[in-house]
Amino acid sequence: MNGNGLTGMLAGEEMLILKPSASTQLRLVIWKIPARDEGMRTPVLTALTSQTPMDEITVCGWVRTRRDAKSFSFLEINDGSCLRGIQAVIDAGIPGSGGLAQMTTGASVEVTGRLVASQGAGQSWEVQATRVTLLGPADETYPLQKKGHTLEFLREIAHLRPRSNLFGAAFRVRSRMAYAVHNFFQERGFVNVHTPMITASDCEGAGEMFRVTTLPPGSADRPEEDFFGKPAYLTVSGQLQAETLACALGKVYTFGPTFRAENSNTSRHAAEFWMIEPEQAFCDLSGNMDLAEAQLKHQVRDALEHCAEDLAFFSKYVDKGLVERLKFVAERPFQRVSYTEAVQLLEQSGVTFEYPVQYGLNLQSGHERWLTEQHFQCPVIVFNYPKEIKPFYMRQNEDGLTVAAMDVLVPGIGEIIGGSQREERPERLAAAMAHHGLSEADYWWYADLRKYGTVPHAGYGMGFERLLMFVTGLGNIRDVIPFARTPGHAGF
Repeated sequence: MNGNGLTGMLAGEEMLILKPSASTQLRLVIWKIPARDEGMRTPVLTALTSQTPMDEITVCGWVRTRRDAKSFSFLEINDGSCLRGIQAVIDAGIPGSGGLAQMTTGASVEVTGRLVASQGAGQSWEVQATRVTLLGPADETYPLQKKGHTLEFLREIAHLRPRSNLFGAAFRVRSRMAYAVHNFFQERGFVNVHTPMITASDCEGAGEMFRVTTLPPGSADRPEEDFFGKPAYLTVSGQLQAETLACALGKVYTFGPTFRAENSNTSRHAAEFWMIEPEQAFCDLSGNMDLAEAQLKHQVRDALEHCAEDLAFFSKYVDKGLVERLKFVAERPFQRVSYTEAVQLLEQSGVTFEYPVQYGLNLQSGHERWLTEQHFQCPVIVFNYPKEIKPFYMRQNEDGLTVAAMDVLVPGIGEIIGGSQREERPERLAAAMAHHGLSEADYWWYADLRKYGTVPHAGYGMGFERLLMFVTGLGNIRDVIPFARTPGHAGF
């Protein structure tokens, strides 16, 4: 809004101005918004999806390939906006063409010209250049030459690997999935909250946390002299703080980085990772399972609708059955089975697993994948776990042996979501804390929620990188996060 009237958008290109006239009646004025500002670059994606030619267009990007003919050259330029590059035809003699020899793979260029129908196969449009500018050269040491590269090699050049087809696609999908997270919860009335990354409490009770201190080496035994006056750590979860906000705002979610000092080098673990953690007041385990299933389906459907080109690439080069599996997950109800039933199925499977199946132990990745890939052949929600293997905050069931916990398992990954109904009864929570050796004094604020207007509430955590592994088919967490932090690796 401004002093001249109210504005709104029409058809993505037109601005509707409601302008008061002298007689106080509203006049409608249609103001055409240009597709791009004069002198500004056009993203390659916009150029490739244009419905009409353009008399003038400027594209900027990095050269994928250059092919030379007698009187002209072809440059394939990609700017990261999509998987495909756009071809620019550079005639000899146009301004800047004298620098073509330096416009090798990896160099950055700016090309101005006309967007015209392409004569080549496999592309609708190309740029007939009227001017080309070398922005930044790249010599023959540029590591992303036009040949195959292993994932291990690309991890060693994490600063350049986003320019490759594989990682460009992975990080575009990551961006879209982050948007879909907020879209899902905002449409359902959840409030986005920001929980602290520095904490004095261990949500999971595992003790595998990074210490935050300003004390010099050798002084860790004097925490009272430290910055916060007590031991402080990087958080493993925002859950406990999110619970306090849910017990005031009703429905909340937090989406941010979490940290775990677990010395693990598996393909599924990283020291720094992102978590999506919703919490709902007035919600039980059944409602929690419903929300988790709805969110995972939403994420998959959004990827199928908005990341089709990148998913097709992954389906061709990474996981042949990816798109079909995602469609299957989006359309079919999840199977729900109790932990007790799941253990019985595994024991009766006749399969020799790497880790033995035993009631009272956590399910391992091999067990989870057998349930989803072999037995049920769909995502599975396992619920009601033995209380001995779950954290203190999970609500104890009436049998006295299990808690109202749930894990969502998906094919190819295993666990992707873990959650529970939270223990809202003050005496049961106190007993659980004592059983786990936790001090009530350290969690007094958490216990206060049960003292003042306690309500049934539930929530879960979805590992964002595991979601991305599932959606892209990439089998290593190091390949779905731009700069992976794992034991012995904190470069870039």
